[in-house]
Amino acid sequence: MSDFSSVESKVEQLISTLLTHHQHVDFLVGRNGDFDLLVTAAIKRWQSQTHSDACSLIWMLPYPTAELQTHLFDFEAYYDDIEVCQTAAQAHPKQAFQIRNREMVERSNLVVFYVAHSHGGAYQTLCYARKRGKALVNLAFPE
Repeated sequence: MSDFSSVESKVEQLISTLLTHHQHVDFLVGRNGDFDLLVTAAIKRWQSQTHSDACSLIWMLPYPTAELQTHLFDFEAYYDDIEVCQTAAQAHPKQAFQIRNREMVERSNLVVFYVAHSHGGAYQTLCYARKRGKALVNLAFPE
């Protein structure tokens, strides 16, 4: 991310807009990159500042990990829910992330990305979301 604080501000604005227009929002997040962590932190800040239950922060994993087992108590305290994508968990590990990402797209009304290049898993997921006709926002190239 070229301008971390600018992206963070856009994420916070988007969260605020979504929660202003919807009674409840489930935020499905990965935990696999800087953007995932930035979004997760922004949602947690919103939750702590408003003391509202208008949103849920759901961590979606492609398969159970040693980190999850080691820190399960802490993760359960941090996230509102933790889900393992069962289809991804049964797949080859190299395919698991894309399967999990596609499930997240299918469950979403709006998909938010930070994709500044035309390769990699996040880009493939962005293309999949477009193909499925999902509403999407790519904060790398805001309109």
